[in-house]
Amino acid sequence: MEYIKELIDFVLHIDRHLNEIIAQYGVWTYAILALIVFAETGLVVTPILPGDSLLFAAGAFAALGSLDPLVLFLLLATMAILGDTVNYFVGKWVGPRAFSGELRWLKKEYLERTHAFFERHGGKTIILARFIPIVRTFAPFVAGVGAMTYSRFLVYNVVGGIVWVGLFVWAGYFFGNLPVVRDNFGLVVIVIILVSVLPIAVELVKAWRLRRSAV
Repeated sequence: MEYIKELIDFVLHIDRHLNEIIAQYGVWTYAILALIVFAETGLVVTPILPGDSLLFAAGAFAALGSLDPLVLFLLLATMAILGDTVNYFVGKWVGPRAFSGELRWLKKEYLERTHAFFERHGGKTIILARFIPIVRTFAPFVAGVGAMTYSRFLVYNVVGGIVWVGLFVWAGYFFGNLPVVRDNFGLVVIVIILVSVLPIAVELVKAWRLRRSAV
């Protein structure tokens, strides 16, 4: 429970925490950010790490001169692509056991939700999933389980990684230091999270209505 509280505090006050990280670690901040992005996209066991808000905040600090925006974009886009690649091959290795419930470290409901999203949207799920927490982490894993050949996956992976990182980093760079944004950064983070989870909410409502109509 304490871990959850700390994570929520980190996400809601990510601007303050990132400022502390930059002040303490300097150039090593790039490595820390790269590790977080890789972990969220590449490790199935860490789906709740901050992604969108972290990229936005990093872009905002880049605008202040604390980080190099081009290095930030290229590094984090590379790590996002690498993370999905690793996740894909883990899924390919684990295979059918992923949905059997044998692997306790996998949330079966997350897998099933992502699989349903995959079935609905096809290959472009790899791109769309970049903008949806939790689904972002499980989409490449599900693709590796057997839904997509690697050559096809790679195209969507590269496009999705570049678009996702580019959109949030450059949005933070150009808009993160506007007074209304800077003075209400926690609220902006909440809005980003709500917009990100909106597709999941829509899918859940649709599924609920289908169940209701079937009764």
